[in-house]
Amino acid sequence: MSNKTQVRRLTPGPERDRLTVDLKKKYEGGKSIRALAEETGRSYGGVHRLLEDAQTAFRSRGGAPRRTES
Repeated sequence: MSNKTQVRRLTPGPERDRLTVDLKKKYEGGKSIRALAEETGRSYGGVHRLLEDAQTAFRSRGGAPRRTES
């Protein structure tokens, strides 16, 4: 018995297109790639690739700058 997870490849077609549009909408709505990956059960790289295919404008890395206490 293997403990490998099943590969979740999406071949080009309507199912992939629907997922890509949905991911793009959620990402542009403020969700992170990591949150989308967890929500869909896909890898970070897989979600990133689908967002690239949708020609998504990616946000810069990191969160808001830290404030210094004065």
